[in-house]
Amino acid sequence: MDRTRISWAQLSTGQRAALVALGAVEVALAAAAWTDLARRPAEAVNGRKSLWAAAIAVNIVGPLSYFKWGRRAAE
Repeated sequence: MDRTRISWAQLSTGQRAALVALGAVEVALAAAAWTDLARRPAEAVNGRKSLWAAAIAVNIVGPLSYFKWGRRAAE
């Protein structure tokens, strides 16, 4: 299997813009999830806060998982 690497310079302007936009979305989601986790009491989180804090660091999957399964519904 021959894998070729593509450098930043080889990407088109549209591809570069898409990567920057996706990176910004990922950072914004992680920041929002960490902020929510820090402000939310432990009783309102499903599982341990320390584990969710680590999970949020996993690409875009972590923050989305936290928002879907990490928070308990408001009563």
